[in-house]
Amino acid sequence: MRVLCVAEKPSIAKSITQILSGGQYTTSNSANRYIKNYEFDYPQLNAHFTVTSVVGHLFGYDFGPQYKNWSSCDPFVLFDVPVEHKVAEDKQTVASNLKRLAPSHQELVIWTDCDREGENIGSEVATVCRSGNPRIRIRRARFSAIIAGQIHRAAQNTVELDMRQAASVEARSIIDLRVGATITRMQTLGLQRLVPQLKDQKLMSYGPCQFPTLGFVVSRYEQVKSFVPETFWFIYLSLARDPRNEEDQTEFTWRRGRLFDLDIALVLYEFVLENVMATVTKVTKKNVKKWKPLPLTTVELQKSGSRLLRMAPKKILDVAEKLYQDGFLSYPRTETDIFDPQFDHAALIAKQVVDPAWGGFATGLQQDGYAPPRRGKKDDHAHPPIHPTAHAGNLNGDAKRVYEFVTRRYLACCSKDAEGFETTVDIVSGGEDFYATGRFFSEPDLVGLVVLARNYLDVYPYDKWGDKALPDFEEGQQFMPSVCELRDGQTSQPNLLTEADLVGLMDKNGIGTDATIAQHIQTIIDREYVVARKEGAVTYLVPSNLGIGLVEGYSRIGFERSLSKPQLRRETERMMVQVCNGTKTKAEMIDESVEQYKHVFVLARNNFNRIVEESRRSPH
Repeated sequence: MRVLCVAEKPSIAKSITQILSGGQYTTSNSANRYIKNYEFDYPQLNAHFTVTSVVGHLFGYDFGPQYKNWSSCDPFVLFDVPVEHKVAEDKQTVASNLKRLAPSHQELVIWTDCDREGENIGSEVATVCRSGNPRIRIRRARFSAIIAGQIHRAAQNTVELDMRQAASVEARSIIDLRVGATITRMQTLGLQRLVPQLKDQKLMSYGPCQFPTLGFVVSRYEQVKSFVPETFWFIYLSLARDPRNEEDQTEFTWRRGRLFDLDIALVLYEFVLENVMATVTKVTKKNVKKWKPLPLTTVELQKSGSRLLRMAPKKILDVAEKLYQDGFLSYPRTETDIFDPQFDHAALIAKQVVDPAWGGFATGLQQDGYAPPRRGKKDDHAHPPIHPTAHAGNLNGDAKRVYEFVTRRYLACCSKDAEGFETTVDIVSGGEDFYATGRFFSEPDLVGLVVLARNYLDVYPYDKWGDKALPDFEEGQQFMPSVCELRDGQTSQPNLLTEADLVGLMDKNGIGTDATIAQHIQTIIDREYVVARKEGAVTYLVPSNLGIGLVEGYSRIGFERSLSKPQLRRETERMMVQVCNGTKTKAEMIDESVEQYKHVFVLARNNFNRIVEESRRSPH
């Protein structure tokens, strides 16, 4: 039997070939300079394999040439006109290679990434190959890492291509084309009339994900700009064991927190001053734990990586993708934070014992330090959480940093929670309640948080535990505070969004997927709707005048389901899940989503026209 294997990228095709062939294969060129065709015998299936690849999606979606010119039709008609679905011009050589190979093979095995996008690319490959060989049998290889065991297992246990997932992506692509083209034309013309600073912009493209993403950035910017600090008051009380040492003092927190009414704060403060002698009412001592981190998802990799490694989310994913292709990491696009109970952690931990930085910790896990990873709440039933698949000792730069973070995170997941012993002291002074909680390592005649077992903290330096010590108080003990003052403060101005903040907001609001969030952020930066401004070690996102003008235009329209807010896109993503589950068809998803955007489009255009007309009539 002759089997044609098609991977999503040339690098994956080569890696699969090297594993399945044992290094014994022949290579030939294709019509595309980036794509090679590899041939070898695979005795495990008594088959001859040809392995090749595509370079992402083969097909593109567009309207016919009669709709290209903006003056050729009312933008609204683009919601309903036919959509052409054909091989993109720049993918013709890729498709011709598949058509040429298909007739000489009895079976096609899809080796694209195992997610919705991969299923859709696989369906495109199947369509092209069937055009060259209608009788070819279609199968799918499922794998999560470029390691020998998984690749051989995938080759020998192929499954059906998931056409529901493929259909959900096709539906989204058609929706995005219709909505993007229609609203881009409407908003470019409408907003230029409505917002003066946009008049010089030739094109203001709209994206169903990019605009809600921009909306988050502008919303936070407006909060920062309009922020007015508010003064509050609180009673500060502390005890210094050594008055000469400012650091050797215990600060007690007022149970009321803070008050924004000075008169009330003064009355309470005077009560305290009248009887300032403090009495210890309770000393609570208990064992506490600091939970080890959950297994790593794509969204968490982007958030934590951006915050801890100071890398842009897209850069983090690009680096992780390359590490995956090189066989060092599992597939880095996953929503799952639950490891299967049968997952072989022992084998992966064993690969890390040779590392000079964390090898000793890995060895400890092999002895009595191991504990099963925590179970999160998400499972996409496609890929396990991100984890190292091999030891990598010769990486440099960003690749080393990302690999180290993923590996330390994985080893921490396989360790035990940190354990400590915490002391909280409650006191009363002048009828007001205060408390202090110790959070530090044990010292002579001091209590607080005594860390009994660091466990995962020994390999995961990104987490800290503890910050201060307490004297050894006893219930009923009385003491005169060293300081008792009424102090004031002001509410803090919110920070501009960081990329990590924005990733979290997008994930929470269903904007994009774990695999596309980073690209949407990069898109609004590339379109100059947002500027990434670095302040010290932190990068903040600041909307440009263009970005503010675009969101302001929609805000002036003033209806609930704005095109710059997340509700509409959240609905589209929810319907994609329904298509994948079989509770909604592709056609139903397209019809329902397009109808929603039609309604908003009409409202937007009518309001544009109304506001423009009102501005013309206004004497100002």
